[in-house]
Amino acid sequence: MLALIVIVLGLLLLIAIYGITVYNALIQIKYNVGMAWANIDVLLKQRHDELPKLVETCRQYKEFEQATLERVTEARGQVHRARESGDIQALGAAETALRSGLGQLFAVVEAYPDLKANQQFMQLLRRISTLEDAIADRRELYNASVNINNVRIEQFPDSIVAGMFSFRRAQMLSFDAEEKRDVDIKRLFGG
Repeated sequence: MLALIVIVLGLLLLIAIYGITVYNALIQIKYNVGMAWANIDVLLKQRHDELPKLVETCRQYKEFEQATLERVTEARGQVHRARESGDIQALGAAETALRSGLGQLFAVVEAYPDLKANQQFMQLLRRISTLEDAIADRRELYNASVNINNVRIEQFPDSIVAGMFSFRRAQMLSFDAEEKRDVDIKRLFGG
């Protein structure tokens, strides 16, 4: 009888240790997703701060196409609102609109050689291009973290612990098919 009690207590102890281990691993994964999102958020904020400077530099050329500048400004606002609300799906759509607007902006710039020669414009262009590359890299890392999270909380027996403590699926950051085609800023400016 004593042996049976020891065996049962041993099994309960093993189950408790396993549950604690799984819980701690799920917490780590959850925070990795949050950290990956925070990295994207920082880059989006930096780009958000650079775009008005780019638009203003373009606006200094009186004949520059206003509709293109307005599209970029509106898309920037959509990205900001989606980022602030944490709506990953809306952010994907807003990013698509922004990158499309930037592509149009850079195509229109071709008609303005003085603008292309402007030192401030070229610095902003390099900065935004660097931020675009970093956002793409961080998006990949974020989606990998989300995938690890989602797989782990659905795997048995981890799903039992995840369900007991209300761990939730995270949403991938995805873009429309048009967005998946990179805007090659250097090519648009012949560089």
